[in-house]
Amino acid sequence: MRRNIFNWKNEEVGKLEAKVKSFCAIPQVLAFLKDYIVFAEKDEELNKYILRQHQTGAVEATVSRALDPRRTRGLIWHTQGSGKTFTMIKAAERLFRAPGADKPTVLLMIDRNELEDQMLKNLAALGLSNLEHASSIARLNQLLRDDYRGIIVTMIHKFRDMPADLNTRANIYVLIDEAHRTTGGDLGNFLMAGLPNATFIGFTGTPVDKTVYGKGTFKTFGFEDDQGYLHKYSIADSIEDGTTLPLYYQLAPNEMLVPHETLDKEFLSLAEAEGVADIEELNKILERAVHLKNFLKGKERIQQVAQFVAEHYRANVEPLGYKAFLVGVDREACAHYKHALDQFLPPEYSEVVYTGSNNDSKLLKEFHLDPKRERQIRKSFGKLDQMPKILIVTEKLLTGFDAPVLYAMYLDKPMRDHTLLQAIARVNRPYENEAQEMAKPHGFVLDFVGIFDKLEKALAFDSEEINAIVKDLKLLKVLFKNKMEAEAPKYLGLIERNFNDKDVDTLIEHFRDPERRKEFFKEYKEIEMLYEIISPDAFLRPFIDDYGTLSAIYQVVRKAYTRTVMVDREFQAKTNHLVRDQVGSYGVGGLGEMVAINGNTIELIKNKQGGDGTKVINLIKSIEKLAEENSDDPYLIAMAERARAVQESFEQRQTSTAEALAELLREVEGNETRKKEQAEKSFDGLTYFVYRSLLDAKIENAEAVSRKIRHAFTEFPNWKRSENAFRELRKKVTFALFAESEDLDRVTAMVDELFTLLEKADRI
Repeated sequence: MRRNIFNWKNEEVGKLEAKVKSFCAIPQVLAFLKDYIVFAEKDEELNKYILRQHQTGAVEATVSRALDPRRTRGLIWHTQGSGKTFTMIKAAERLFRAPGADKPTVLLMIDRNELEDQMLKNLAALGLSNLEHASSIARLNQLLRDDYRGIIVTMIHKFRDMPADLNTRANIYVLIDEAHRTTGGDLGNFLMAGLPNATFIGFTGTPVDKTVYGKGTFKTFGFEDDQGYLHKYSIADSIEDGTTLPLYYQLAPNEMLVPHETLDKEFLSLAEAEGVADIEELNKILERAVHLKNFLKGKERIQQVAQFVAEHYRANVEPLGYKAFLVGVDREACAHYKHALDQFLPPEYSEVVYTGSNNDSKLLKEFHLDPKRERQIRKSFGKLDQMPKILIVTEKLLTGFDAPVLYAMYLDKPMRDHTLLQAIARVNRPYENEAQEMAKPHGFVLDFVGIFDKLEKALAFDSEEINAIVKDLKLLKVLFKNKMEAEAPKYLGLIERNFNDKDVDTLIEHFRDPERRKEFFKEYKEIEMLYEIISPDAFLRPFIDDYGTLSAIYQVVRKAYTRTVMVDREFQAKTNHLVRDQVGSYGVGGLGEMVAINGNTIELIKNKQGGDGTKVINLIKSIEKLAEENSDDPYLIAMAERARAVQESFEQRQTSTAEALAELLREVEGNETRKKEQAEKSFDGLTYFVYRSLLDAKIENAEAVSRKIRHAFTEFPNWKRSENAFRELRKKVTFALFAESEDLDRVTAMVDELFTLLEKADRI
């Protein structure tokens, strides 16, 4: 798992030394500790966040531009899901505390009520005392007129009708979220006329579109930079870094899609729909699209779509462990979808979330939520093991809502440009769960409208940006086919006799090299994830047998070479089902059979059928298991360590298979000799190990000292869990040895060796 491990980039690409030096430079490390840690509340839980490199770069660029007396504009273009909110918060804090800013006013302009509350909480958590919430136009005007110094959080529409030259000071810094929305209408004009000498930094998460409306963002904020922006973090950058995931789409069956002419005439070809940047604005356009909405809300179609969604979720998404959005064209459609979906899925699987109104119909009031209940639904949706699994939405939660477990979006609302990009970005958040061995591969959109059939029209961005945003799921089928035809045969060719002893030994021998195993595991996991995403699909039928064999090879190699006895989840859900049904009949040639380590082991191994490679692997795992079950016996722990050393030598081909087997059998023989001597003296494992160590070190009264040490361990049974008990025990062991040897360095070394060995028991 790579959760919370991020790439650090350096200008000298490919040079590890330069990368390490730049990251570990003392000013860099201190800056992270001092300036770039944020404690923020999410779902009523406090979380700690460290800003990533693109965020710290944007903060530095923002502060630098704001303090530059020659420039007053800048555009931070960071893609959806890359953490713009924290970037803005830290930029505001840094500006407020900057000596060069000379007691400034920092305005944080937000575009949503919900984000406003979140921003205020997060800023308060930074310990800033000079913080004001301008909750009304009058309050904002008063703060600026009274020359307030500090941070002001407000919403963009609070600038409406602001008087010109309200405050002419130069050290006013305005940070504007979702800047592409502020260039329309008069709001931008009021803002800039009211604060004529202020510095304005715009933040946007969507690529600037080709329309006049979209190009205005660059004109307003980016005209002082040759490339049009102060700092950029593109969709492609964020996918490469793992900050966000790639998106794939699939079109629903033709009979459910909106007829091309209707979609084109009432939506895609409308001039006023171009560059639409706000969901409310989009809803107004859709209100006038009568035929389009009638088609989308037809009773039979809603039943049909609901059934398709239920079946697709059960077969494709639920086995992966993730959750989904169903996006209806309006609130009424959401209510109808809930009724329809409950016929095909248990009612607790889905919840409707939309904003209610007192004038709503009986149907709409049925799904009104009080704030507490809505918070609970949102919180539960973000948890893997809690209901609901599907949220039915139309406007609320389509912007600013982050739930990494959200994988699929069933899109039944016409959207385009910024609104489409913001909505589908809900499913591009990375998710990893080590306990479940889950790593979300990408986000997925199933389009019931037909928007993605007209992608160039729906996303009026440069084609390079569109290609980075979303791709057809068919590409994954092509990729799976290519991998099964080009990569899989070199592994499939290793199996000749349905996984008999010879085949298993061939696999053990072939994959002795750790690098070769690493390459195979990587290739297999890529193929497995593609299978999980595509399945169930008739396209897979010709590949099922070969994929099953490949999975069995993976199972054998993993079982042979994984350090610990396998108790975790080997396969993803759908592959696991296939392996149980089709591959279980293969058997694995006796691999993984535990051998009792006793006086009969050597004879048993010599007479056992199967290759020596299998015997080596089984013996190593059996010795490890014995040590694990007797974790208070230092002799067995040391024996397991030596067995691992044999395995490493075997894997590196420094030892032949026959030599490795002979070495392990000698270990077994030595253990039998040890057991006899131990029994004769009536010692347990710990006492005997100490006794032998004392004899080897030529310490006098070895037997009496070893019994004294055993008694000390009995006095402190919880020494592994208690620091105090550990100290007392170590002291007693040291004194027992020191009584017979005055060489303190030698005694300390012996005590260190004993405890180091015992601590290794937890790692076997």
